[in-house]
Amino acid sequence: MTNHSDLLYHTYNSMFLRLPFEKINVKGTLLALFTEACDTGFKTGKSPDQIISDFWDEYCEHDSDVEKRSLLSYFIRYIERQVVLFDSIEDALFDETHELKGAGSLSYMLNRVNTPSLKEKLVEKLNDFSVRLVLTAHPTQFYPGKVLGIIDDMGKAIAQKDMEEIRLMLMQLGKTSFVNKKKPTPLDEALSLGWYLENVFYHAIPDIIFRLYSALKLNVTDFKNPGVIALGFWPGGDRDGNPFVTADVSRDVARRLREAILRCYYRDIRQLRRRITFSGVEERISAIDNRLYATLYKPGDHLVYGSCSELLNDLMVVRRILKDKHDGLFIEHLDLFILKVRIFGFYFATLDVRQDSSKHEEVWDHICKYHLGKGTTGGEALNYTALGEPERLDVLLNADFHLDEHLFPEDSITHDTIAMMRQILHIQRENGALGCHRYIISNCGSVLNVMEVLTLARLAIGYVGPGGTMPLDIIPLFETVDDLKMGGQIMRDLYTLPAYRKHLEARGMQQTIMLGFSDGTKDGGYLRANWSIYRAKEELTRISREHGVSVVFFDGRGGPPGRGGGNNASYYAAHGADIENREIQVTIQGQTISSTYGTRMAACYNIERIFTAGLENYLFKTHSVELNEIDRQLLDRLADTAFESYAKLKNHPSFVPYLEKMTPLMWYGDTNIASRPTKRNAGGGLKFEGLRAIPFVGAWAQMKQNIPGYYGFGEALETLKNKGFGDKLLKLYRTSLFFRTLVENSMQSLSKSNFNATRYQKEDAEFGPFWELLEAEYNRSIEMLKWLSNQDDLLSDNPNSKSSIALREEIVLPLIAIQQYALQQLRTGDLTEEEREQFKTMALRSMFGIINAARNAA
Repeated sequence: MTNHSDLLYHTYNSMFLRLPFEKINVKGTLLALFTEACDTGFKTGKSPDQIISDFWDEYCEHDSDVEKRSLLSYFIRYIERQVVLFDSIEDALFDETHELKGAGSLSYMLNRVNTPSLKEKLVEKLNDFSVRLVLTAHPTQFYPGKVLGIIDDMGKAIAQKDMEEIRLMLMQLGKTSFVNKKKPTPLDEALSLGWYLENVFYHAIPDIIFRLYSALKLNVTDFKNPGVIALGFWPGGDRDGNPFVTADVSRDVARRLREAILRCYYRDIRQLRRRITFSGVEERISAIDNRLYATLYKPGDHLVYGSCSELLNDLMVVRRILKDKHDGLFIEHLDLFILKVRIFGFYFATLDVRQDSSKHEEVWDHICKYHLGKGTTGGEALNYTALGEPERLDVLLNADFHLDEHLFPEDSITHDTIAMMRQILHIQRENGALGCHRYIISNCGSVLNVMEVLTLARLAIGYVGPGGTMPLDIIPLFETVDDLKMGGQIMRDLYTLPAYRKHLEARGMQQTIMLGFSDGTKDGGYLRANWSIYRAKEELTRISREHGVSVVFFDGRGGPPGRGGGNNASYYAAHGADIENREIQVTIQGQTISSTYGTRMAACYNIERIFTAGLENYLFKTHSVELNEIDRQLLDRLADTAFESYAKLKNHPSFVPYLEKMTPLMWYGDTNIASRPTKRNAGGGLKFEGLRAIPFVGAWAQMKQNIPGYYGFGEALETLKNKGFGDKLLKLYRTSLFFRTLVENSMQSLSKSNFNATRYQKEDAEFGPFWELLEAEYNRSIEMLKWLSNQDDLLSDNPNSKSSIALREEIVLPLIAIQQYALQQLRTGDLTEEEREQFKTMALRSMFGIINAARNAA
């Protein structure tokens, strides 16, 4: 971050004080004093309670308790808006703070493709390479849609130096609520993300592809692989742990996606009509306009396009006439539109379906009791769950009956699961074959889990695809450390199972496998999860190649390093030759969508870097040194030692109680930011196994401890260094991009931590020793990562990121103090029911600004 950003922030922040809001000047000045008190107080070891009490004694001695608490609530609202302002400034100055044409950009890569052989190699690679960005509605987006809109508009005003518009945006910001009055529905979530589809990705993705193919002198209207950059979509399809996602919701979301892309096409064709006004094509463009209008607004009309290919045929006729009779005038405008239609079809983004494996077991238990027991024969019902795995597999392989959801009106899961299978077929008819063709199995732990879904599809959908195939790809998701270890054997058994291999052959011998960073890190810790996934990719690649299967890896990566986030481009550039890389598929979750892909410029910048990471690795082989056996053994030792450290923490008797009693974890569901519940198990007390990864990571972020992003790393480095592996560790850091990326992402987590904010917990009778355990590993990790990287401070080689984090932490420091103060009162204070509710609200409302300031904390 440059000084320009800092200067602009303080300049526009001062404008807040001149807005016509009641007592804003006085309260804004008090906030500045409070910020200084928090900074000084935390550095001198004061507790949040002491900091706030001393502040009141000095500046609010005549105020009542109600007035004092009201002032803290005002500070919360004011700081939230300061964070929005800084977000807008960073968006406005994106081109100043990022090298748009630097390393990782499309232009940088194309400049390196400077020989005919390299160009030929690139063109050949583009025929079967792709990047798929899958947007999810994970509950990490604390900004409501209306505030995201303000950020976008104010960023544009700041970029244009439009002071009056900035003032108006600040006024709007001051009067706009940051809290949803009720939880969004899955459809609400889909519509919210739809804004990014229409306003960002619809423009950014074609722009990248158009520039790429134009530079290579290739025709964008007929290149072989229009899915070279594709979109996936989870809102309305991801039912794992979300009972509000039903087959009807999935159908509605798919319909909205189709309508959204048709709206985009209709707007574009209207613009084309203003340019293509020549004899022989004007009438054709007008006819396309009318047909698109009918397709969007008059379903059933005789003008409606029955498929995307019909639209493309009409456009290609126009193109031929333009080229042959009008010297190709404005043909580049038409080509860009044709490119968009080829990329997005009538579906915009592929709607993925996801469900937990345990639900399929429940479904099959109900199916067997009906179809293989008293439901049809009057005999004794077959108890599927009582059977062993071989017997269950035999039931699945020999099942031969028609599945109808209406036979199970009293069991919602069974009814909806069968209905969803049939809905997949409906969506494909409406949106095209790519509209919905992927079924992801969470917590996949066996061959049986995959075959349960395949058999459901066989009996509910059937072989109705081209050439008598089943139009569905089944994607196992391996998440825990144990699942990652077993993944290779599971896939080997699947590849050799005739029924599944037949299905694979019909799907082109391509198998997508999803790997979950979030639950992997929650289960095994930061280093173990990342290394286990790398190792699993190598093993799965080897096994797939042995069986003639082209494997594609789909990474479930969240925003922060503790959920697989951080520098995605460096991560993919670090993959060696032993990991299949013909496709990069990755989830873009909640908050990361707005913070990383929130504007067209930011989206192009970040998509290009993921895109070129996969291509440059193939073209130049210079981004990473292949790991040798010594490196692997060293990483094995590191991961094992880090896991031992993390496992001790995870199994500590105070671990879950600390999360439950000392953090805002239990109130995540009250934030109304997502439709999905915060726990997989609806009832009972807090259990580690049932805790979703997002509130788990988010709770540590709220406490400014960020445990999942580094815990165990410091101890592992220190242990191996003390055992004489210091030189090998230093060499590994110098030569391995994979290892450096792990280190740098972990530094991000450490840089956003501040144990001074919770130092008061050291004196807590129940949790004092546990807090000291956390702080010790925090300090150790900082020292060991500074030693390893030869840096005096964390992120000293990344000044932009370091400066941005520092200012964000400064802005949010009073909010952290207020939240910790509220938590202190709730834990130790003698409160009335009304006061308890007030402090709970204070802690809850502080969550928004703390998460938003970090931009990728949950």
